Amino acid sequence: AAMAQGLAQRLAARGPQLLNAALAYSKPRLATFWYYAKVELAPPTPAEIPRAVDSMKAMVRAFQSGRLAQLTVKEALRNGLVATEVLMWFYIGEIIGKGGLIGYNV
Repeated sequence: AAMAQGLAQRLAARGPQLLNAALAYSKPRLATFWYYAKVELAPPTPAEIPRAVDSMKAMVRAFQSGRLAQLTVKEALRNGLVATEVLMWFYIGEIIGKGGLIGYNV
């Protein structure tokens, strides 16, 4: 019990110092995160939609011509990760829309 009390006293004495250190450490990282989150998580603009459609058409043509078999492992892994990210955002949107993990409220 005395050991726990000593730990609590040391934590209470150093708490503000630890909190200030944590804030100093996290502020620039959070600023960077929010900067990229605003850019990357924004919905597409009307000008970006035709480019996305053209990109999808090029991907279908590459699949039909067999060019996908010539991808490097790094490119294939990157494409797989992007596809997984898109799928996960879809699932997260479904969960939010349903209001739960299982089933719809009908």
